[in-house]
Amino acid sequence: MQNLFEHRRGIDPAQRRDYLHYLARQRGPMIHALMLAATLAYGAAVAVSTLLRPGLLPLWLRMAPLLPLLLVAMATGRVRRPQPLRALALLCVLLLEIGINLNSFGHAPTAPTGVMPGLLLPVASSVIWLGRGDFILAMLLCVLGPLPLLLFGSADQMQILQYLVYMAIAVLLSAVLRAFMERTLFEQFQLEQQLRERANTDDLTGLLSRNRFLELARLALNDIRRRHRHACMLYLDADHFKQLNDDYGHAAGDAALVALATAMRSQLRPTDLVGRIGGEEFALLLPGLDLLQASGRAERLRLAVRAIQRPDGPLTVSIGIVECNYGVETIEALLVRADQAMRQAKRNGRDRIVGAYGR
Repeated sequence: MQNLFEHRRGIDPAQRRDYLHYLARQRGPMIHALMLAATLAYGAAVAVSTLLRPGLLPLWLRMAPLLPLLLVAMATGRVRRPQPLRALALLCVLLLEIGINLNSFGHAPTAPTGVMPGLLLPVASSVIWLGRGDFILAMLLCVLGPLPLLLFGSADQMQILQYLVYMAIAVLLSAVLRAFMERTLFEQFQLEQQLRERANTDDLTGLLSRNRFLELARLALNDIRRRHRHACMLYLDADHFKQLNDDYGHAAGDAALVALATAMRSQLRPTDLVGRIGGEEFALLLPGLDLLQASGRAERLRLAVRAIQRPDGPLTVSIGIVECNYGVETIEALLVRADQAMRQAKRNGRDRIVGAYGR
């Protein structure tokens, strides 16, 4: 049982924020449906109560919470962000508690049947709360909501005690139901995160996969053009890599690629992008750098890679650099030009850098 309530301990604030947004997307439709059902149920309860035992308050006053309940339910159908959903859900419970008091005013409360709707609220709403604070506040509303009917009505102490016992059972059941659902959703969230991360990164090197690199680079390139900034693309290829695999096996080749990826990561700024394009080929997008500055970065990278030892000698790379055009050049066209510059570096003898200005 302890593990059931402690499964989210140790997660970082960023992951917690992502999880709240995930919950909002997952539970949004359910919250919307439950609020619509609660609104209809309240309207039906008022109608039936009026037919069976007319209260002291006029019908229009007892029906007054119906319109705001309907507006709140409709609003949840359009909201998928955590904070508005949390506020709307709590507002719905508050309106229902007000409605229960209005509809029961003037009737002798025979506990617990006189406050049965209030007893149902904790269990019925247990699955909609996104955060622990929301759940605690909602349970307090559920517990305190029917108390005016008992304290200021004709209920005796035994009836009040009976109500509190039943409400304690309802809140405990709600806590267990919420914990089970939250645990299931959190495990699903973690699994989806892992699958998304595997889809976006290369399994061997941990760098961006080709598709993810192109996606992010395309967005970065649009931002670079909008701000009229410089940017350069580096295309990098490990020299004589096929020979390494043939002579020493793929394990040696994999180790070289992992070391190469580590060297590239050590040279990155937060705004840089690096991805494995395929095999032993990699691409780096360097926003804010012109060709001269990018060439200096590329030289430092080349020297850092050369310090890595393969079984047959130092690991070397050939690097092509191109500067981004300010026109309508696509990221794919930019990669093609960088690839051509890299191939020229290969033809010039490998372990070197070839740069080309935009055209």
